Amino acid sequence: MGEWPAQPGPIVAMGLIALLFWIPLAWQFQVYRNLVRYSGGRSMAGLFYACAGLTIPLVIIFAFVQIPGVPRTLAVLQPIIFFLLLLFSRLGMRYVVFELVSQANVHLSQRRRLTIYGAGGAGQQLASSLRHEPHLRLVGFVDDDERLDGQRVDGLPVWHSAKLGRVIEDQEIDEVLLAIPSASRARRREIVTALQGRNIRVRMLPGIGQIIQGHVSTSDLRDVQVEDLLGRDPVAPDDQLMHRSIANKTVLVTGAGGSIGSELCRQILRAGAKRLILVERSEFSLYAIDAELRELARSEGIAVDIVAELADMSDRDAVVRTLDRYRPESIYHAAAYKHVPLVENNPIAGLRNNIFCTLYCTLAAEAASVERFILVSTDKAVRPTNIMGASKRICELILQARAVEQQRSLLAMVRFGNVLGSSGSVVPLFKEQIAAGGPVTVTHREVTRYFMTIPEASQLVIQAGSMARGGEVFVLDMGQPVQITDLAETMIRLTGLTVRDDGNPHGDIEVVEVGLRPGEKLYEELLVGDDPAPTAHARIMQARDAVKPWAELSALLERLDRMLRKGDAAAAIAIVRELVPEYRAGASANSAG
Repeated sequence: MGEWPAQPGPIVAMGLIALLFWIPLAWQFQVYRNLVRYSGGRSMAGLFYACAGLTIPLVIIFAFVQIPGVPRTLAVLQPIIFFLLLLFSRLGMRYVVFELVSQANVHLSQRRRLTIYGAGGAGQQLASSLRHEPHLRLVGFVDDDERLDGQRVDGLPVWHSAKLGRVIEDQEIDEVLLAIPSASRARRREIVTALQGRNIRVRMLPGIGQIIQGHVSTSDLRDVQVEDLLGRDPVAPDDQLMHRSIANKTVLVTGAGGSIGSELCRQILRAGAKRLILVERSEFSLYAIDAELRELARSEGIAVDIVAELADMSDRDAVVRTLDRYRPESIYHAAAYKHVPLVENNPIAGLRNNIFCTLYCTLAAEAASVERFILVSTDKAVRPTNIMGASKRICELILQARAVEQQRSLLAMVRFGNVLGSSGSVVPLFKEQIAAGGPVTVTHREVTRYFMTIPEASQLVIQAGSMARGGEVFVLDMGQPVQITDLAETMIRLTGLTVRDDGNPHGDIEVVEVGLRPGEKLYEELLVGDDPAPTAHARIMQARDAVKPWAELSALLERLDRMLRKGDAAAAIAIVRELVPEYRAGASANSAG
């Protein structure tokens, strides 16, 4: 190894040679295009590769060319020293200039102390994003894996989830971030339940799809919604059942702009329908779902002919014209008035729309030799205590009777309970009341309901319809019922607020009982009879309900039609009682005990 030169000339020559090769390498690896404030592992790796690349030409040159007074080992030492200087200068600038200065601008009392639940890949990506938030301070991770207890991830401690309560108290945690996107609803519910009563905010990351794509940042965090906790974990739909009555077919959906109808349209679109007919009488709802589906088809590259038909399916002539024009092979009949108090106060409109819309569509489907006609029904049709439920039970009777009378079309119905986020659901109402500062109103503290997410319910409707052989009443497994009071209190706590009650008189929001609405039950049922029959799908059962002969049914329907045209609500309701003997107006004793 030669001696260091007394004159700077050789070193300057060495520097010029290195600079000559460094410029294209720095451009190739974009060394000077990375923002110093957001420098991370990838930026540092780029520096390393660029400096390593610089070593190669320097070693080659100095192997053949000897610059007097410049040792050959400098060909290796210079890139190493240069890399270290670049590395420490950038880290120093990031952590000293940007991090410390920005944090100094945030008063210590304003910084929220966080812990991330989940020390896996999603949690680590989220932790990296949190470094750039001066008003937040991450104190560590919590994880279900006992092997990680006491370890450190990126310099931060990891605690086992069994210690979560103690960690929250000892570390004075203000917020818990759930970074477990693949966790089941049951597991999320357990975690949130464990955190209730601690007056801390809980937020979570989105679904696993975005995590796989590497899109994780603080902007992805959202408050835990009750939809994330209720119900069971959905099972993957059976592709064969999803496609059997849809793929390469013309499919018509009535009530296409409603909560269930619109989700049916999304599922049908993705299941490969050749043509999708959207039938809706609300102009705005039809416009909205038509625009959404066209954008969905464009973004996902789905080739389908979408037709928006503005029509009232309780108009017999309109029904016949629509089916004659488009000749659908499958029909999903979701159009109905479903809001119990409104239908109770407007029985003529409710009975006319729900019953005769179904009757006209069924008869027209038979005349047009539609392959499958599937009615979307409700658990309120079982021993109904309101006009809405009674009208839907009559709709079921119509399909059951016509299935016996004819063989041209497969007629079936699918019965299920409440869906989360629908227009008639209590969930949107509770959200509005909580946002307004309360109180949250429940009709009765003992009211319980079944809940299911709209996508799962729609998938099961399609799959049940594909299993139809004619006349079946399919019943969806809704899981365990939920007490509405518990639902309201959970939603309050999910926003980081407390429930005001006798045990906590200084809480934020009170839950107030306002009394049962007309026709409302305490407990909903899914079966008229007992002992439902299983089907090929674990979450679809078949009810064993009595069938009313068509001759008897049609005579009563003709009388009902006349009374509705006269506007005689009392006489119409009397006929409803003949059609549905188990109908008990306003009977809440099932219920009220």
